[in-house]
Amino acid sequence: MPKKSLLSLMAVALILALTACNQGGGTAPPAATPPPASATDTPATAPSDQPTPTMGGEAADAGEIVWISTQLRPVEEGEKLRNVILKDFKGKVEYIPEDTGPFTDRVLAEAKGGNVTISLIGGLHGDFPPFIEEGLLEDLSSLATKLQDRKINKSFMELGKMGTDQQYYIPWMQATYIMAANKQALQYLPQGADVNKLTYDQFKEWAANIQKATGERKFGFPAGPKGLIHRIFQGYLYPSFTGRNITEYRSAEAVQMWTYFKDLWQYVNPQSTSYEFMQEPLLSGEVWVTIDHTARLINAVKERPDDFVLAPAPSGPKGLGYMPVLAGLAIPKGAPNRAGAEQLIEYLTRPETQVLTLREVAFFPVVEVQMPSDLSQGIRMQAEAVAMQSSAANAIPSLLPVGLGAKGGEFNKVFLDTFQRIVLKGEDIQTVLNEEAQNMQKVLNDTGASCWPPDPPSDGPCQVK
Repeated sequence: MPKKSLLSLMAVALILALTACNQGGGTAPPAATPPPASATDTPATAPSDQPTPTMGGEAADAGEIVWISTQLRPVEEGEKLRNVILKDFKGKVEYIPEDTGPFTDRVLAEAKGGNVTISLIGGLHGDFPPFIEEGLLEDLSSLATKLQDRKINKSFMELGKMGTDQQYYIPWMQATYIMAANKQALQYLPQGADVNKLTYDQFKEWAANIQKATGERKFGFPAGPKGLIHRIFQGYLYPSFTGRNITEYRSAEAVQMWTYFKDLWQYVNPQSTSYEFMQEPLLSGEVWVTIDHTARLINAVKERPDDFVLAPAPSGPKGLGYMPVLAGLAIPKGAPNRAGAEQLIEYLTRPETQVLTLREVAFFPVVEVQMPSDLSQGIRMQAEAVAMQSSAANAIPSLLPVGLGAKGGEFNKVFLDTFQRIVLKGEDIQTVLNEEAQNMQKVLNDTGASCWPPDPPSDGPCQVK
């Protein structure tokens, strides 16, 4: 299927998923709605001595499984997966978390070299297109049929087909980014402001009020080496101010956004350039207000739920931009242990495992679950905030980058370099945007990636105006 058609259909599927989830359904919280040739000739069938998946009941030993993933990369999250979430799984799992570039390179290199060692691939919705375009993923339609009792969100399952009639990945978990605030900060909200319906102007006024009253810069952002501030630009600020992401990268509205953020930075804790997980500075009191990934806020609200409030991100002139995150599980062609990988997918999509994943790493279920009565207050707080954000009347969902493969890091670097040059170094905004737009366009041209929401579908590589 041509790349344009594939990505356009994926965009349509994403909107369907968002619509379905915002309308509710099931008992799972409506959190983090996403949210979005050279095929190997190695036989796809598993060896006859491999175990077959057991859908319920006592499972056979799944054997050895090499699992590579772009998710749960931080050491703490990886350890929780290995030692808690996988504790009752019958099999030996080697979990290898990787950045997107090395992750993509390894999968492609193993397929090209005819020596596939990976049996399971875990990634975000946008991580899979490079493998599909090369014909490297198994069709998991038969497994999807066996998992029907899980009541996996139908729209998420449709996203996993990537615009085709094959099931390329099985949905695994979902998340997003939200605002967190110490309750001490609430007294400094602008007059008449609702913490659940802030504008970015009120957000900045709030920061200024706190500095004026306390003499400290109590706003913070995850701008450290492994922080996710680039996602805040991609999924929150750009859509909120421009209604788009790529196509309006150097527009007048983008200049307005960067002017705003540069002005906001005078109230931001200067240690932000070292912050990677905002839960730590929230717990220490260095920061009172922030925006970060749900998994990187959870420890603060788990440990001291009565000290914090969680809320949707602010809105800008175009609406409330936010980034839904959907992760899935796929099996490469030629996997040495396809049956074991299917058994692991079966295990990870069990309702009890989904709830355990929510408890441990704050990624929300993709299956229908009955939330236990003893679920922590912090997790419930997150579910409520994410539901408000995704169902807001002015919400603008912004999909994670799609189709960039190993170039994803270069794409993110454009946003990070723009931030450093404008905000930290004080360079001219329009000049920086014009220059960095060229770097962005090169990435898009090199990969041939079409536009993804909130940008409209493109004919060929997405173009910066």
